[in-house]
Amino acid sequence: MAGRLIFHCDGNNFFASCECIEHPEWRDVPMAVAGDPKDRCGIVVAKNELAKKAGVKTTDTIWKARQKCPNILFVPPHHDEYARVSRRMNAIFREYTDFVEPASIDESYLDMTGAPGFYGLSPRELADLLRRRVREEIGITISVGVSFCKVFAKMGSDYRKPDATTLIFRENYQEMLYPLPVATMLYAGRASVQTMARHGIRTIGELAARPRADLRRMLGKSGEQLWLYANGLDDSPVRRYEDRQEVKSVSRGMTFRRDLVNMEEVRCGVSVLVDEIAATLRQSGLKGSVISVTLKAPTLHTLSHQVTLPHPTYLQQEIRTVTMQLITDHWSVSAKSPVRSITVGVSHLSGENEAYTEQLSLFDLCTSVGNAEKGPTVGLEKQEKVEAAVAKLRQRLGNDAVSLGCYDNDEIGVRQYGKKR
Repeated sequence: MAGRLIFHCDGNNFFASCECIEHPEWRDVPMAVAGDPKDRCGIVVAKNELAKKAGVKTTDTIWKARQKCPNILFVPPHHDEYARVSRRMNAIFREYTDFVEPASIDESYLDMTGAPGFYGLSPRELADLLRRRVREEIGITISVGVSFCKVFAKMGSDYRKPDATTLIFRENYQEMLYPLPVATMLYAGRASVQTMARHGIRTIGELAARPRADLRRMLGKSGEQLWLYANGLDDSPVRRYEDRQEVKSVSRGMTFRRDLVNMEEVRCGVSVLVDEIAATLRQSGLKGSVISVTLKAPTLHTLSHQVTLPHPTYLQQEIRTVTMQLITDHWSVSAKSPVRSITVGVSHLSGENEAYTEQLSLFDLCTSVGNAEKGPTVGLEKQEKVEAAVAKLRQRLGNDAVSLGCYDNDEIGVRQYGKKR
């Protein structure tokens, strides 16, 4: 095989697998990472293979997951631990190549060009070696896609799971990929798939066989890009680990399996997203001063709003409060006006130790009332210390061990985080 050799390494059921490192007995029971089980509208964010076989899906509500699998075990998320496992995985990969590009917390691209000759191993043997080392040294499994480009390497890691190696080379990519539904093509969104179906394109092979100009007419530039990818024309490089792009924003989004029809359900979804954002900001040593939220209706009508804070933050409670206020101000959620997906973002990032102008924030209005004589930033400083301590305790004891104790405020639709119902 000539040309580049690209690996895509993807952690299998990553969050759930990380939880099983400390609790190997959980591998033998249906298990899902989710919010407080006492919160009936908490949402599943990850599940293990046994839960998946029972029909449990990511973004199922807890009550729905329990309906599908009555004996399922719910555990709270521990994002600091997931980040630690991610770093350990990438450390193993970097022993074999300098070109390791994390695509998310649980997946990385590796440029292994030249590695087979250097190590005296075939591409499959190298991929199997990485899988074995991650399994034995960390305690989780990964799937590895091996190809001549990043797109097909990613599709390879999705092709066979869990704990598998899939080779997609120039000699076999048409045989392997072209019979697959076009919806399995990387970057082919639902709207694009529907448009292509109306034009008689239902498989990746049919996409590749159509004239390039047809796809551009159907879908614009994105259609042309899909055509290139389907024909194996992807020369995007794998960046060095040290050259990771500077983070300009942190966002999380979720498309729900059913439409959200009341503010309580929206609040549950926002809590999951904000929890991940705050953990990422804290781990990266960053704060942001612009908070944005995007809501999408089942009709695909989209509404986006943002607000600039008087200071940067990574506080869960503050981000959640502002997000819920933006939603409450601009969208009346109901059965007649449901929400299909939510994306929350924090941008205009700065280092956590950089100075900021001392002004009251929305969160200060709650927390600093009793500390007015001490200055307006007392509430923020204390809350930052509290959340740092809470993160450590939750990592050790579980998400239910400590409540952050946010104040209720019906006007902006925020309920105390962690409150028992």
